[in-house]
Amino acid sequence: MQVTVTRKDSKFLPDPSRVIARFLYTSDERSKNIIRNVLAMSDGEVNIALSKVLRGYSKRHRNISKIFERHYNKLFHLFKEMQIKPDKFNQSQKALIGSYFTMEYSIESAAFFNPSIVEDPDQSELGPDEKRVIFSFRATGEGHISSIVFRSAIIDKNNNLIIEPVGKMLAEAERIKIHVYDKMNFMKE
Repeated sequence: MQVTVTRKDSKFLPDPSRVIARFLYTSDERSKNIIRNVLAMSDGEVNIALSKVLRGYSKRHRNISKIFERHYNKLFHLFKEMQIKPDKFNQSQKALIGSYFTMEYSIESAAFFNPSIVEDPDQSELGPDEKRVIFSFRATGEGHISSIVFRSAIIDKNNNLIIEPVGKMLAEAERIKIHVYDKMNFMKE
């Protein structure tokens, strides 16, 4: 059986500007010094520093304050060692401390490969003879950590591919740590 293949000009390229905010931790001693330095700052200095950080991060992240809070909460073991009560910090100090433990990670900077395509379950708002599809790719970032990324497109009646623009604000997936799967549910039809 012979199959005719027609190459199209569409290209899917990685976008190194697409970043997620990840927790950054180097060592206990360095982390304690950061906390001490923030505690030594006046409220005005904290607000100025935090304002600069928020301006920079907020253009690339949907809810950066929540991310900073989550990263701050990962430091409770240090507060205990330093004999500091976590409620001693005001909201701005907590956010600033959390920001010092946040790094941006480009999920597509090293490689973009292994495409796969499926029909999108949402076929609404399409013209006649159009089909919306979803592509998945394996994206590899710095340190060769792999992620699965998605792109969507519309195929028209002439098999032209209209690639839809991708969003710029990414986030790490939330992990569900305690979940029990029932094998019998998977075996049912």
